[in-house]
Amino acid sequence: MAVISAVGIESEAEVPFGALHLLLHRYPDRVVALPGPQATALRGAFGLADTGMRDRFLIGAASLTLLADIAGERPVLYVVDDAQWLDQASSDALLFAARRLSDDPITMLFAFRDEGDRSPVPGLEGVRLAALSPAAANQLLNVRTPGLTTPVQKRVLAEADGNPLAIIELGSEIRSGRPVPGDQAGPLRVAGRVQDVFRPQLAALPPATRLLMAVAAAAENAGLNVILRAAARAGADASDLGPAEQARFISVSGDEVRFRHPPPY
Repeated sequence: MAVISAVGIESEAEVPFGALHLLLHRYPDRVVALPGPQATALRGAFGLADTGMRDRFLIGAASLTLLADIAGERPVLYVVDDAQWLDQASSDALLFAARRLSDDPITMLFAFRDEGDRSPVPGLEGVRLAALSPAAANQLLNVRTPGLTTPVQKRVLAEADGNPLAIIELGSEIRSGRPVPGDQAGPLRVAGRVQDVFRPQLAALPPATRLLMAVAAAAENAGLNVILRAAARAGADASDLGPAEQARFISVSGDEVRFRHPPPY
């Protein structure tokens, strides 16, 4: 099956239809081919037409029609990560479509970070992912960061508290010899702790590499050629990608630059 993904972006949470555009902007020909009122509504939402009015029902219906049309060629998995940062307009349109999928070969997956104050999405089946069990957490650590001493293993597992991302990143960081944040008086949230791990790694990169990564984050989905042309104006070039790739912050495949984790913007 085809996999089409988008990531909720915190800085765009107030931009109407920003996430919907991120998911569907690569299909302009299919947007034009939608039934007339739906095409007009969706083109207006994407800023491609001056409709003067945004009909939420038509935009939701257009999203459903477009998602189903794409799946007409082969089954599709639509993935929206960090969905807690979806703008409300995109969330309404996508959830409108998700609740009306019937015989189409489509699966839609919305991943929310659990901040403890978000209720389940009405009308959609939900699964709350529990922390890894102690045995599974220990197994993951041994697979991803083998050879740690028992005291170090216990420290990483205690700090990560069953969060797989934290187990991987904290284990890698402590293996490298860099200090892992953890001297605070109380426990940190895992997300904040992992971000603290990344900061010294980013600071150790050459300035031109950090600049190029900033351009790539700002120009997400623009393609490598566009990113390099923009970075060249600030004095960076393709060779500056090397340190970021070696540190596993990014990977480059063809004309695509992918971040190991979505940029925090």
